[in-house]
Amino acid sequence: MRSDLTSYKIGLYSEFLARWYLRFHGYRILKKRYVTGKRTGRAEIDIIAKKGNIIVFVEVKSRQTVSAAWDAITPAQSVRLRRAAETFIIKNHWVGNARFDVIVVCGSKIYWAKNAI
Repeated sequence: MRSDLTSYKIGLYSEFLARWYLRFHGYRILKKRYVTGKRTGRAEIDIIAKKGNIIVFVEVKSRQTVSAAWDAITPAQSVRLRRAAETFIIKNHWVGNARFDVIVVCGSKIYWAKNAI
């Protein structure tokens, strides 16, 4: 159980770093850990950010390697993320552009892949 708690804390810290990184690049954080509802088949979106006329849905992965992070994003998860994003867009009447990014945290390095999912 201790390793799960440690992994959870690492994940929270990685999301914090990702939000800081996005802010540094001029993005405003709209939501963190956005969930559309329990038992809906929807996913949690780690970060929703905005810059100008674009809204960005960000999946954050903390792994030892970038390839391990990419392997952790399954096709089923991608579908759930898209559905959760659609729900957010509809509920908030968003009419601008949108994209899915992935931020990978490997130790002290941050890798940002735009339009990744």
